[in-house]
Amino acid sequence: MTTDALNTTRPRKLLGASLWLAQALLAFFMLWGAYIKLAMPLDQAAQMAPWVVQHPALATFTGLVDLMGGLGILLPALLRVLPRLSVLAAAGIVLLQVLAMGFHLMRGEAMVLPMNVLLLALGAFVLWGRSRAVPFRR
Repeated sequence: MTTDALNTTRPRKLLGASLWLAQALLAFFMLWGAYIKLAMPLDQAAQMAPWVVQHPALATFTGLVDLMGGLGILLPALLRVLPRLSVLAAAGIVLLQVLAMGFHLMRGEAMVLPMNVLLLALGAFVLWGRSRAVPFRR
């Protein structure tokens, strides 16, 4: 193997591993959010996110979005079945986090913004990295 081949292979492997790690983290946090909003007893969920009790329909809706995002960010790429769905899931997660940041700011809940920023950054990274590798042609 030539030096040029090593210089291009190593960064690709590092990028690939970083993307998988970001996708796994996103899947974990999104599925955890879905669990909190959809399956956790209401009194426990209210301790973690008081707005869940005040806006139950929004909690159900965002719980379903979290569930779809958590599954969509990982499974299509992992199973290599329609991997472009992972790119679309990343775009959805980015949009969800932007909207969540606005919602939490309106409610004066700035203390949760660091988590939204982290998920936004991970989603943007996956969106950028996976959209470079997955063609959207038929």
